[in-house]
Amino acid sequence: MKPVLIIRTGRAPDSIRARHGDFPHWFRLCAALSPIRLRVVDVAAGEALPPPREVAGALITGSAAMVTERAAWSERTAGWIRDAMDAQLPLFGVCYGHQLMAHALGGRVDYLPGGREIGTLPIELTAAAADDPLTQRLPASFRAHTTHEQSVLEVPAGATVLARSERDPHHLLRYGPSAVSVQFHPEFNADVMRAYIHRKREAMRREGSDPHQVYRQVAATPVARRIMRGFGLWHGLSAA
Repeated sequence: MKPVLIIRTGRAPDSIRARHGDFPHWFRLCAALSPIRLRVVDVAAGEALPPPREVAGALITGSAAMVTERAAWSERTAGWIRDAMDAQLPLFGVCYGHQLMAHALGGRVDYLPGGREIGTLPIELTAAAADDPLTQRLPASFRAHTTHEQSVLEVPAGATVLARSERDPHHLLRYGPSAVSVQFHPEFNADVMRAYIHRKREAMRREGSDPHQVYRQVAATPVARRIMRGFGLWHGLSAA
């Protein structure tokens, strides 16, 4: 049986990782991935990805890095994404993974106008979401956890925008039958979101936002989590 990859593009901060675990653990739980099939590849540490034909699908994590830095490991992963798209491999990117997929396929990534987006925010489906198998049964609006400074400012040619926030028009993108990415964090639970807000509180104050208010507004995000799980089930990556 072919493995399911978690492509690790970074690590959670030490203080969060010590208490809550790290990206692969959160992804495995959210997507209901079988530990038997799971393989984690740490591309940020220089680990090589297997050929797309040798895996069943891949989920791409977030990172503290910036896509616009064009790090060598990141650009190599972008090339692998293009090969995986040619092979119609199931791909699901989150945050940095979302931006990297868009960049790899011809979109433009840069800093989100107005500064970082952080906290549990309302996400609105677009009209196109009504016809998409991943989103057609979702409510028109749902909550999701966010923390990012960069975003997809221009989507790749042929991509479909399925959801947006008030400030970021490209929160959920479909690139093809088997490839989707999200700017929000379906893998976060409320405790992880609060930990990120606590960590970023001084930067938030400098940028003019109120971390205490953002902290108080943190809530569960079951619909956002369903999106990652639904993708895995649809493509045979998750346990039923």
